[in-house]
Amino acid sequence: MLTPSPSFPPRITAALGIAYGLLPVFIIACIAWEIGVFIPILGGPVAAILIGLAVGQIFGQRKEWAGGKTFAQKTILQASIVLLGAGMSLWQVATIGLAGLPVMIGTLVICVAAGIVVGRALGVERDTRILVTYGTAICGASAIATMSAVIGAAGPAIAISVTVIVVYNVLAAVLFPMLGHLLGLSEPAFGLWAGTAINDTSSVVAAATVYGVVAASYAVVVKLTRTLAIVPLALFQTWFQNRGLPEDERKSTAWYRLIPLFLVLFLVAVLIQTAGLIPPAWNDTIRFLAFFGITVAMAAVGMSSSFAAIRNAGWRPVALGGILWVLVAVSSLLLQALFGLL
Repeated sequence: MLTPSPSFPPRITAALGIAYGLLPVFIIACIAWEIGVFIPILGGPVAAILIGLAVGQIFGQRKEWAGGKTFAQKTILQASIVLLGAGMSLWQVATIGLAGLPVMIGTLVICVAAGIVVGRALGVERDTRILVTYGTAICGASAIATMSAVIGAAGPAIAISVTVIVVYNVLAAVLFPMLGHLLGLSEPAFGLWAGTAINDTSSVVAAATVYGVVAASYAVVVKLTRTLAIVPLALFQTWFQNRGLPEDERKSTAWYRLIPLFLVLFLVAVLIQTAGLIPPAWNDTIRFLAFFGITVAMAAVGMSSSFAAIRNAGWRPVALGGILWVLVAVSSLLLQALFGLL
């Protein structure tokens, strides 16, 4: 009689699944890292996106890789951002955040207003229009996840919106460094541009890392400051949804639950660095781990992108995302010029 094979506890099975899915992600990241060493203008993160994109199209969206890709895109990326915080002082964070505030607020207002007008003109369905607009204005997929819960969006609208955001994330990570050099942007100016004009945190960090260490510092601070806009906007959207509804049908949103944990940990890392508790000898290792982690996350982003999903999304949401993306990118540069930040 055959003896059944032993089964692992669910947590161990899940961990093994993540490890298996991370294997191709790490292989791609290592190859991309070496390419970035030989071709600095391309950079490891961008190379990782391109290689990952090719692998995703050749091998498809394999279910056994899904856990590893998700872990890399979220946990590894967020840990890398926290490590970047360990290389910055509180004074740097405050200076960069305050200097870029007019540009951040300006692009946010322009994007939300344009999303309403352009989305209706294109005939984009309401939930998709709202999610694409907030995803572009704030922080990509994270904003979509938060706002979808606030407005009660259906699965198809969420899937389409995330797909649109991913399209322009990949394009931005590849194109922005080249455009920055063509425009002759300084590293601080590029960091502010990337932080305000690229949708998702992953692509912001990827593009800025390729451009330079100073650009990466600026972009991370600007992007995380911009991410905080999700709190007032989600509360506003909740109020807007509740207008005219009976008391027992109204939704409530606790503001503190809207702040991402990794943002808090980033600030903790900054405080630790400011207090001088991190030995200077650790700085190079921390920087390497942060940048390599970003490359790993970008490999997963590339692998998760699908041309079939883009086709299925239809041209209207993709057009809306593209128009908003270009509008925010252009207005960010114009606002920088207006406030003397270029």
